[in-house]
Amino acid sequence: MVSLQGNKVKLRALEKEDLDLLFELENNPSVWEISGTITPYSRDVLKLYLDNAHRDIYDVKQLRLVICTLNNESLGLIDLFDFDPKNKRAGIGVLINDKGDRNKGIGTESLEILCKYAFKTLQLKQLYANILEENERSIHLFKKLGFELVGTKKNWIFSEGVFKNELLFQKIFY
Repeated sequence: MVSLQGNKVKLRALEKEDLDLLFELENNPSVWEISGTITPYSRDVLKLYLDNAHRDIYDVKQLRLVICTLNNESLGLIDLFDFDPKNKRAGIGVLINDKGDRNKGIGTESLEILCKYAFKTLQLKQLYANILEENERSIHLFKKLGFELVGTKKNWIFSEGVFKNELLFQKIFY
């Protein structure tokens, strides 16, 4: 089994105590353009989500983990989504909540841990990430971890009155 802990961070399952973190992230309009959200989430809806967070990735096709410091301070979320065990692939996304925690290697280590888990434990062949063309930090992060640009989805996301291009990055495990 692959460890979900690195030198700076560990990844853990969602718990009921994560309600405030989820409420803050899911109701942040600056995140909506990448998550496809168009309306806020209530605490009650998020409580129901947490009540079902224990369900297996093979059942719900998603795995959401909390990124924490080694002292258990929550820093953000990392997801595997569109899990497709037949074709051995999944999407991957990462969000560090506090801008002050970004550019400190937290996202890099979190992605490294989850990529290793996806490859060794889930036996996936490939991961992909959808990144807005203007998100230079995420593009740099994913390229640094061996993801390759494989396409551009023109005018893919409509946000703030304009269409934006979304880039498709892919990492294939050999």
